Amino acid sequence: MRWVFWGAVALIAYTYVGYPLWLWLRCRLRPKPIQAGSIAPFVSVVMVVRNEERVLARKLDNLLSLEYPSQQMEIVVVSDGSTDRTEEILREYAKRPQLHAVMNQFSQGKASDARQTIETAGLQVLVNNFADPEVGCVSGELMLGNPEAGEKNGGMGLYWRVEKVIRELESCSGSVVGATGAFYGVRREFLLPIPPETLLDDVYIPMQVVRAGSRVRFEPRARAWDVPDLGAEREFARKVRTLSGNYQLLQMQPWLLTRANPIRFEFISHKLLRLVIPFALLAALLACMFLAHPFYRAAFLLQLSFYAFSLLGMAHLKIGPITRVGDAAFTFVVLNTAAMVAFAKFVTGRKVAWTR
Repeated sequence: MRWVFWGAVALIAYTYVGYPLWLWLRCRLRPKPIQAGSIAPFVSVVMVVRNEERVLARKLDNLLSLEYPSQQMEIVVVSDGSTDRTEEILREYAKRPQLHAVMNQFSQGKASDARQTIETAGLQVLVNNFADPEVGCVSGELMLGNPEAGEKNGGMGLYWRVEKVIRELESCSGSVVGATGAFYGVRREFLLPIPPETLLDDVYIPMQVVRAGSRVRFEPRARAWDVPDLGAEREFARKVRTLSGNYQLLQMQPWLLTRANPIRFEFISHKLLRLVIPFALLAALLACMFLAHPFYRAAFLLQLSFYAFSLLGMAHLKIGPITRVGDAAFTFVVLNTAAMVAFAKFVTGRKVAWTR
């Protein structure tokens, strides 16, 4: 049981500490900067929406206000089988020459990113990275909160900040594993048809770019803002969908685990090991129950205390500094529970569909 405990601890420690530390060292020892410049190539801003009447007009106004030469930009919006006023709103905005609307009668299940607001200078900052011919895809940064109040400081906000640090380090020394779905760009020559029902186009497309020998860049100054809390049920469903997408990618693209993937090590460390963490946590907890040494008894109590803090976060109790610990613990538990649910759906063959 000692080997089970220490093996689980080593896996958890590498995933959350060891891999970021390795990236940090690689970034310091072998940085790969890019040559960004002020450019303005023709850009197609593409967005798919389904039943987004509540936020669509605001989103279109946001896109139309971006600081980028109007003659060098077109906006293409696809209604994916919408049944509310989405198509009516699109027809009204399509009167502007810069915006083109496509109406699909039947839903194809594509993700919708109409809720996020892009900073006015965000598109130009994103595009400037393509001045380097080695860059084939650029990911923007998703901010949880609003531009006036800043980012959220709760558990999910902390998770996102850690995730963005990892993406910055990957970008500094190589390529990012995936992109921010709400805001990313790719060269046209790397755009391949996306298989039907793909859950993670924001990982599928960047990995095709990497496979073609180009780099995927993370640009933290190209920012899109989103609400920090969609509600526990929607956040959990979103995370299950995202994690299920990783299993789907492995089925659709087995080359990701072969030498054909130039960033196979990063893909496994960043994406796949997180799918194993829930089982490592469970193994560490159960192993301590069968070990009589005082150290393992203490480790068992520490684990129980951590999960107790997560219950405080779930109850949204505001008890001074305990609040942040509870929020972080609760977010950690929710994310790993979602990973277990995603695994269960994978092994039972149940599909996870996109929702609005």
